[in-house]
Amino acid sequence: MIVLSCDFGLEGPYIGQVKAALYQDAPRSHIIDLFSDLPVYNPHAASALLAAYSPVFPADTVFLSIVDPGVGMSNRRGVVVQSCDHWFVGPDNGLFNGVMKRDGNAKWWEIIWRPTQLSNTFHGRDLFAPVAAAIASCAFPSEKLRPMAFPDLTTVDADYAAVAYIDHFGNLISGIRAEAVLNTTTLALCHEEIVYARTFGEVEVGELFWYKNANGLIEIAVNCGSAAKMVGAVVGDRISLSFPGAP
Repeated sequence: MIVLSCDFGLEGPYIGQVKAALYQDAPRSHIIDLFSDLPVYNPHAASALLAAYSPVFPADTVFLSIVDPGVGMSNRRGVVVQSCDHWFVGPDNGLFNGVMKRDGNAKWWEIIWRPTQLSNTFHGRDLFAPVAAAIASCAFPSEKLRPMAFPDLTTVDADYAAVAYIDHFGNLISGIRAEAVLNTTTLALCHEEIVYARTFGEVEVGELFWYKNANGLIEIAVNCGSAAKMVGAVVGDRISLSFPGAP
């Protein structure tokens, strides 16, 4: 299985071209569209989403993940990461920090191979897709990769304490893992204070609340409404937590 996550959007030829490259080299693979609208130019927000949404996929799933504002820059490497029984292929710009931060046994490689035809601006199609397809076909391309030492992630935050994604309903998905947050915690976003509810049915229509979503992240929503419109939030807006008993 190859899982595609990118910020390309559904308009235009981009996703179609990436899928064509994948099918050319891995015709028997199943390609799953997870995100086509990851936060544009924001690999750090995308990193939190990738870390939260990847665990439910079976072992050896290959995640082709592309949020790549630095495409074509000489200091931006292409990498393969093996973490939590999954494979991740894409740019080395913080996109995989989330999955690596949560797995001290992760391994990674720099992609040193270059295809005969490599555009300056579409490495997702020309560079990353062929490598992802090779891994999905059980043909690990060791000759195209160079092992690297595990990076120092001590300064990398375990959570992205901001709005990481806004879904079709206007729900605000944060990059904050809910497992360590008490239900009595109050959130603050865009000058609004937001309290917890277990699910939509526990609040009145039009009421703002936060809950623990199905992928383990804190999410802010309005029952039968758009939280994004109600509070005026956009991706990247910071979320603060007020813990009970704190001064």
